[in-house]
Order: sequence, then structure tokens, then C-alpha cells
Amino acid sequence: MQTKKASNESLRASHQRKDKIHSLDMSSCFVTTMPLERAEKLRHDLLDKGFSLSCPAHTLFSAHKQGISCTLYLSGKLCVQGKDKDDFIRFYLEPEILQTLSYSHPEHSYNMTPRIGIDESGKGDFFGSLCIAGIFADATGIEGLLDLGVRDSKKMTDSSILTLSKKICSTYAHTIVRISPRKYNTLYAQFKNLNHLLAWGHATAIENLVQKTGCVEVLIDQFADERVVENALRRKHLSVQLKQRHKAEEDPVVAAASILARAAFVEDLEKLGATVQIKLPKGASADVVRIGKQLVAKQGPGVLEGVAKLHFKTRELIL
Repeated sequence: MQTKKASNESLRASHQRKDKIHSLDMSSCFVTTMPLERAEKLRHDLLDKGFSLSCPAHTLFSAHKQGISCTLYLSGKLCVQGKDKDDFIRFYLEPEILQTLSYSHPEHSYNMTPRIGIDESGKGDFFGSLCIAGIFADATGIEGLLDLGVRDSKKMTDSSILTLSKKICSTYAHTIVRISPRKYNTLYAQFKNLNHLLAWGHATAIENLVQKTGCVEVLIDQFADERVVENALRRKHLSVQLKQRHKAEEDPVVAAASILARAAFVEDLEKLGATVQIKLPKGASADVVRIGKQLVAKQGPGVLEGVAKLHFKTRELIL
């Protein structure tokens, strides 16, 4: 009798474990429906990303690589699972294929207060401009940004940034402060501090958008002591409700500003490269030093004044 009871308890425990495992499997699987006309792009992109493809029954294909599996059924149902699925869905699948936010934003929990968002690009790049951009969005505009799939530009490809930037510029009040290398070097000699130069650029972008929209709610990514930007605004006699926080690019309005800034930087870098007849790399890496030395060897050290930020230590390595 006791053995039978123990056996029943063991069976129930086994069923509970199976139910729990099944529940975990279901909760870890993202299921949606996608337009089948995008299936070929998805297949091609997955191959480029290193997935291996197979074709089980009732599917168009099933793709696998470590941490992610992705199966597209003939009906258009798409299943994604695996421990690395979150970034794959948020940063590729939703913006590139699904063009919805049913996974990353099932409910928009963002602050929907109308506001200005500001961000910059190029401050860590030896070659190229420093670009500070801002946009204004009200509640409807913020919903629109979420629907576009805006996110921190550092997590996007240049081609996606340039495409999305055009869409944002055509719809939203915005401003872009482009500080060319030559102008940057002049300003840096005046400010003698990168954070003060950045604060001036942020304050200029804020001033432009306040004049355009009348909005005084402003959010920026904090890059220095709060007083640095506050003082720059005070010098312009601007009175705004300024909020500064780390990782502000998580906010959709600041993320949109980061996209505009990065697009401007990428465009300017390409134009500068065309003027000196060499492709100028981003960042401040060994490749940047190599290209810099080639450039100086062909055109002399003076060429750097028009294409690079001269206070970088990279300049010393080149010369």
C-alpha cells in the first residue's frame, strides 16, 4: 500500500516536472505571424548571420545557431526561441522583418510627455565631424517613433541608420549641429575641454528646437557634471526643464536623436573621404593610424586639420 502511494506521488511529481518544463519551453518561445513576402529576405539575412538552415515538414525553413532557433511555417507563423533571442528579436527581427514592436514593447510604458531629445555622434572618432542632433516629439510622435523601431544608433548598421534618419527628418521637427573638423579644432582651442565644447553644441541644438517648437522639456544623455550643460544653457539665456541621465538613448526620443546624429556623422565622413581621395575609417584604432599615415605621406601633415580632431593622441601616433 505504502509502495503504491509512493509510486503515485512519484508519478504526480514527474507530471508536475513535465508540466513545468513544458511551461518554461512555451514561455521561452516567441510566436508571431509575418508576411510571407519577407521570407526570402529573412532566409538570406539568417544565412549572412551564420545560421544553418534546414526544411522540416510544414515549414519554409528552420534556422539554427548557438543560442537561437528560428522556424518559419508555411502558414506564416514564426517561432523564435533560445537564450539569445531577446537581442535578435529587438535589434533585427522587429525593425527589419516584422516592423512591429509586439515583443519589445507589448505595452508602451514610456513617458509620453512631449519633449526634446538630444544626442551626439563623432566625439570618439579621430576623423570626421562632431554632430549633435535633436528632435521634438509629442505623445503621437513618440508612438510613431516606437512603430518605426527607433533604438540606440550604436546598435544599428549604417545603412539602417541612414534609412531611418530620412524617415524621422521627413516627419519630425529636428535640428542637426554639424561641427566640421576645422571648426571643431578652432572651438577646441577656445574651450580647451571636450565636455565644454559638447555642452555648447547641446545648448545650440536645444536653442534651435525651443525656437522651432516652444517645448521646454528636454532630455539628454549625461556626459559630464550636470552643471556643465546647465551653464551652457544659462549663457544662451535659455530656461528649460533639463533632465540628464545615463543611457538616455533607451528613451525613444533620444534614440531618434542619436540616429540623426550618427547619420550626419556617417554622411560627413564619406564626403571628407571623397575630398582627400581615401576612405576614412571610424574610431581611433590602429587602422585609423595606418590610414592617417598614408594620408600624411601623400598630402602632408596639414591635411589633418581639415579631416581630423587634432587634440586626439592619435595625431601623435600618425606624425
